Amino acid sequence: MKVLVTGAAGFVGQNLSIRLSRENDITLLPFDIDNTEAELIDALSVADAVVHLAGINRPLDPSEFVTGNVGLTSTIADALEKFQRPLPIIFSSSIQAEQDNEYGKSKHAAEERLKSYAEKTDAGVQIFRFANIFGKWCRPNYNSAVATFCYNIAHDAPINIRDPDAPLRLVYIDDVVEAITAALRTEKKGFAFCSAEPVYETTVGAIAATIRDIHDTRADARVGDYSDPFYKKLATTYLSYIDIPALATAPELKSDERGWLFELIKSDSAGQIFVSTTKPGKKRGNHYHDTKVEKFCLVKGQARISMRKVNGTERHDFDLDERDIRILDIPPGYTHSIENTGSEDCIILFWANEIPNPVHPDTFRLEV
Repeated sequence: MKVLVTGAAGFVGQNLSIRLSRENDITLLPFDIDNTEAELIDALSVADAVVHLAGINRPLDPSEFVTGNVGLTSTIADALEKFQRPLPIIFSSSIQAEQDNEYGKSKHAAEERLKSYAEKTDAGVQIFRFANIFGKWCRPNYNSAVATFCYNIAHDAPINIRDPDAPLRLVYIDDVVEAITAALRTEKKGFAFCSAEPVYETTVGAIAATIRDIHDTRADARVGDYSDPFYKKLATTYLSYIDIPALATAPELKSDERGWLFELIKSDSAGQIFVSTTKPGKKRGNHYHDTKVEKFCLVKGQARISMRKVNGTERHDFDLDERDIRILDIPPGYTHSIENTGSEDCIILFWANEIPNPVHPDTFRLEV
């Protein structure tokens, strides 16, 4: 199937093109602002379907709404009617098509032209009135509050909010491209409205506060609540606006004669992951926890992990080797230690089910 994608170099177009490139039976015919009308007509003469994403939303002159949104749509419909090629068309409209503004009126007029095309040709036309789309590669400081907040906060630039209580309806880019891909696989006749789900109802102020929190937690090696799909999508989006060199951060390295240790990530709901080295012959630990539990995984070298019930005498030793990876659970109420039994530094990956609390540390010294 040959799919003509207009606006292929735009925000949605880039994401959709990458998604469709993974479909073995789809050949992309990209069209964007640098292409000519003649190239558009040529593509329409061979395409099997059209995904019409191109449009104008921030023109220098309001008249560009008509030429960019209605005019291009009419060019596509006119050509297909002339060729007698009733191709299915998927059109990226907007929730503003219901509003009385120049942009909304131009989108509504484009919908009406496609409705006429569907009635004349019996072709399938699916209209998506998208909410505000957010995700990677959306242009900041243009027409997306999420993109602007992510970019400015990531670059320590100010953000301006006129009305923090202003409502905002958002849909994530990956949900959009999946909905469009599914629509391409759906054979329909006539004119119909479609939707990309889920749509998240929020406010401008709430979005700004959440993105600020994502920024601050990253600086502290923390992660937020990724069980919340909306938070997860916002956090993913924020990361895409960080400058490439700034993606690499230096953790706080705690070093002594035994080796070094640093925290990788911390989560209020999922605990923390940290990494340590231990030099040959050196020992770590010799402490226990009342409630906190841990997992140890030696990934390099050799080590002996020993544990003993705090009010017992029986000692349990686990000799670990990088050639036979094991994950060892440390139950509460067992004092435990790590001793490097090899000839080189050993590296151990740790998970604890809670972040250290300096007020109630739940870590008590006791020799195994």
